[in-house]
Amino acid sequence: MSKKHLSIPYAVWMLIFVLIPLVLILFYGFTTRDGAFTMDNILSIAQPEHRKALWLSFLLSFISTAVCLLLSYPLAMILNKMSVNQNSFIVFIFILPMWMNFLLRTMAWQNILERNGILNRILEFFHLPALNLINTPYAIVLGMVYNFLPFMVLPIYNSLIRIDKDVINAAHDLGASNSYTFRKIIFPLTLPGVMSGILMVFIPAMTTFVISDLLGGGKILLIGNVIEQEFKQANNWNLGSGLSLVLMLFIVISMIVDAVCNKDEEERSLW
Repeated sequence: MSKKHLSIPYAVWMLIFVLIPLVLILFYGFTTRDGAFTMDNILSIAQPEHRKALWLSFLLSFISTAVCLLLSYPLAMILNKMSVNQNSFIVFIFILPMWMNFLLRTMAWQNILERNGILNRILEFFHLPALNLINTPYAIVLGMVYNFLPFMVLPIYNSLIRIDKDVINAAHDLGASNSYTFRKIIFPLTLPGVMSGILMVFIPAMTTFVISDLLGGGKILLIGNVIEQEFKQANNWNLGSGLSLVLMLFIVISMIVDAVCNKDEEERSLW
């Protein structure tokens, strides 16, 4: 059996679960309920409520991605400095929660952050004022950071372990300080991992609707929630598909930026 025949199951899978759904989204996004061509579904993103939801999604996704980056880089450096056995065990413990269902993890945070939840009970035990975090943007950001943090840590960690230790030692032997070595050697060499991590966190954060539903209580609408409502509640597949295409455009732009940055970094490394 040739290699072409072995690829047939994958081609069928891509056709059924990727290409056909994408064609349907394109069809509904550019047509009315009667099947006539229109651009109104795409242009509806300019409506105040849709524009507000898109901006809020972008803002919370940006904040979540920035927090993940600030937390992940030091953690990845700590993991890189540990021995192999400890390192493997700690990485295993770190990714272990990711084996749990995404919905269950988010519902757990809902129980922790609610007014009579675990967090406020602990604060009450120490006679501290209760925190009203549930159904706020802070809870949504917290849920995003918790769920997507490993997707930032692992690419950065993989970039760090690929750095030749002799390069860092040579910099120190030539008198470079730790901060200078980090700025001029370590961070530039890990930039592809950083960009991949940013992409892997920003895109799911931008498109999520489960986290905002559970931790935002349905009071904070992101663009993912608006699209979900158009499909499930309003039964308006045309408008939902049009908004999905706009969101897809942001995702494609992010992927292009990541590809360009990685290409430039590879060219610099060759020199």
